[in-house]
Amino acid sequence: MIAALPQLRRVSRRATQVFITLFGLLLLTFFIGRVMPLDPVLAIVGPDADHATYQQVYHQLGFDKPLWAQFGIYLNGLLHGDLGHALLTGQPVSQDILRVFPATLELATLAIVIGAGLGVPLGVIAAARRNGAIDYAVRVVSLAGYSTPIFWVGMVGLLLFYAHLGWVGGAGRIDFSLDGVVPRRTGLMLVDALLAGNGTVFWNALNHLVLPASLLGFHSLAYISRMTRSFMLAQLSQEFILTARVKGLTEWQVIWQHAFRNILVQLLTVVALAYGSLLEGAVLIETVFSWPGFGSYLTGSLMLGDMNAVMGCVLVVGLIFVLLNLLSDLLYQVFDPRTKV
Repeated sequence: MIAALPQLRRVSRRATQVFITLFGLLLLTFFIGRVMPLDPVLAIVGPDADHATYQQVYHQLGFDKPLWAQFGIYLNGLLHGDLGHALLTGQPVSQDILRVFPATLELATLAIVIGAGLGVPLGVIAAARRNGAIDYAVRVVSLAGYSTPIFWVGMVGLLLFYAHLGWVGGAGRIDFSLDGVVPRRTGLMLVDALLAGNGTVFWNALNHLVLPASLLGFHSLAYISRMTRSFMLAQLSQEFILTARVKGLTEWQVIWQHAFRNILVQLLTVVALAYGSLLEGAVLIETVFSWPGFGSYLTGSLMLGDMNAVMGCVLVVGLIFVLLNLLSDLLYQVFDPRTKV
């Protein structure tokens, strides 16, 4: 019982941090939304509505109350699982998010698989061949990934690989002729197609997914490869690496079994943060490719001044990063038992 007290204190401390973080996000977003030069009432009633209609909707939305009272009403609804109704769709925000989030999840998951699957080995090889041709090539790729606007890259990719070469599908998640053919179960187009046993829909969806996911993956690859290279260079300069080489271990064993093993804990955080950024930051790619995902929904809500939808999205983004950090902590304990102390 006494041995469990430090663990309980740690869990309690982390829960308090999570609560404060999410509360701060909601508070900041709420008050920023109320001072934005956008009128959600006007978006509902239209510019031709008379003053009486405008005032009626203004009162129904609670905008006549003080800001602290409005925020209290929102928190009360949130505690009961009510995120409010979206002005853009007229549906509950929670339903909208559940509808659009799987599209972004599918896009970001494939992107992080590409980014981490290529970025980690490239970073390791670049560090092992420091100042060589591969190292310079990886550094150029990383620089290009950081400096090239993702919006421009997306448009060029569409023009080249879709319009000119015809190697990939165009905008959207699937061809219009196949839309609705497979019943929605998970919201993940590839998974739903496999569950339905429909190979045509699967390959068509994958054909639409591969280009935007590859472009997002290239963007995360630049970050992951650069961080991996830095971590590996720090490890390869340590004395234990020299000792391993003196003992006669092969270069493969020195790099992958000794140096790389020591950076796994750091890489977990890098990949987790990159994945979280893809989930909430794929707005430009979704705009270019008309991808009906979380980013497009958030952008449309912001332009309309729909703060119920915006705050619901902010809450989801906050939860994503919190959960990814918690997952990183758990994996830390697997790869590095010293973190249990």
